[in-house]
Amino acid sequence: MSLHPIPVLLYNIIQDIRARDPDRAPLIGVAGAQGSGKSYQCRILAMANQPRFAHFSLDDVYWSRPYREELATETHPLFITRGPPGTHQLALAVRTIVRIRGASRERPVMLPRFDKATDDAAPDSEWPIYSGPAEAVIVDGWCLGSAPLAPGDLETPVNALERDEDTTGVWRETIEYELRETYQPFFAAFDAIVYLRPPNWEIVRAWRGQQEEQLLGRPLTADENAKLDRFLMHYERITRWMMAGHHNAKWIVHLDEARNVTRIEER
Repeated sequence: MSLHPIPVLLYNIIQDIRARDPDRAPLIGVAGAQGSGKSYQCRILAMANQPRFAHFSLDDVYWSRPYREELATETHPLFITRGPPGTHQLALAVRTIVRIRGASRERPVMLPRFDKATDDAAPDSEWPIYSGPAEAVIVDGWCLGSAPLAPGDLETPVNALERDEDTTGVWRETIEYELRETYQPFFAAFDAIVYLRPPNWEIVRAWRGQQEEQLLGRPLTADENAKLDRFLMHYERITRWMMAGHHNAKWIVHLDEARNVTRIEER
């Protein structure tokens, strides 16, 4: 298994939980801002422990494009953009977790996938198969474990997107409601949550830009940079909220601007 400190930490957490309850696959969450490497580190752990550890992302259970178009029409136009609470199929995530825990070679499970290139759910034919049996279920997500937002803070916009495109506050209020009423029960089901904390908000933008350039194989154009700036504004409020300590992760992995682990804090 990789000696990187994040997979090692996750592996040790899983073993400690299984030592107390060996007959149940623990549910482990890994949270972190965009570009922090959470999905990558989870994949490393899962691949090193095939087929015992199953992994999928909250990104894999985004609502389809047509559903978000309805949400944008009926609730607020900003819900066309995937990411914030209210844009995930949490029921699909729960069903997937239950099925993984019952998976075997005789009863394989399809793991959901979302195609970010088309901004829509991938066809079922492209969903990977997991055959188990599972000793752990690992789920990563950018807002996983976030505490409910403070309603009194919603009135003040954190960026130009909130100021100019959510003038009535309906988008922020709906996100606050979803995070409090729908996402908190989902987060509470996790046996452990680990949070990869960035050193500042500005590096999140840099990390995400690096990811886009690696994907495209070239520098971003001015128009692409502007679109990315706007996209990340959808994530800024909750990202800053979690950076300030408003989350229920027991372990906080502090990262520097190069994504190196500087220290691991246990709360």
